[in-house]
Amino acid sequence: MDNLDSIVATLIGWLTLYGVKIIAALLIFFIGKWVARKLGDVTKKVMVSREIDPALVNFASSLVYYALLVIVVIAALGQVGIQTASFVAIVGAAGLAIGLAMQGSLSNFAAGVLIIIFKPFKIGDYVEMAGTAGVVENIMIFTTEMKTPDNKKIIVPNSSVLGGVITNYSANDTRRVDLVMGIGYDDDISKAKQVLEEIINTDERILKDPAPLIAVSELADSSVNFAVRPWVKSADYWPVYFALTETVKKRFDQEGISIPYPQQDVHLHKIES
Repeated sequence: MDNLDSIVATLIGWLTLYGVKIIAALLIFFIGKWVARKLGDVTKKVMVSREIDPALVNFASSLVYYALLVIVVIAALGQVGIQTASFVAIVGAAGLAIGLAMQGSLSNFAAGVLIIIFKPFKIGDYVEMAGTAGVVENIMIFTTEMKTPDNKKIIVPNSSVLGGVITNYSANDTRRVDLVMGIGYDDDISKAKQVLEEIINTDERILKDPAPLIAVSELADSSVNFAVRPWVKSADYWPVYFALTETVKKRFDQEGISIPYPQQDVHLHKIES
């Protein structure tokens, strides 16, 4: 009977000691998790109110939440009596091992952070990078998603994005349309230039400042080439490019101005036998 009383007393003492610690650890975990989520939401609301890039908002709020959650877990384990110093060392060693095994993923992660911070492009920009071109649809931690003009989805690792040249066609409000229009050597250069100027001046999408350039740029093998370089809003680039090409062909045909194509004259000489 004395042994039973001793066992019961020991069990009650153990439950009293560790039960309180377990309850305290659970309270720390659940309350800490709630606080971490609230702080993540507050971080997101503050950044949204300041009109910060959505990709950076999601990344920062998630980072705040998970960083605080790690602290909460360590605090809860410490309350139970687990040596958190050893736990932190184990987590650090495991992180190092995982980092060595995932060097490629970590480089993509680091590149994603740099893209979000320095913003070489944003969602909606038309860019050329990593050997492909398209509209940026999503900037994530490890990859960047793009949509090509023919509606293909391209997923590019962020390390590949920062590892090469990035051409952002949407970075500026205006762009220059570069066209080369050739006429025949027998055609009137002044008349052709006048026709080109009329075409440029009648298109309301073409900007007056900077002024468009129309000048003879080359005496080619089969043609006299004009450089036609008007400035337009970035959104009007391709519509103006295609419209000018078609309009110039129609007007040159109406005005009797030829658009030559490469050709060769072959002369045959009869040799007396």
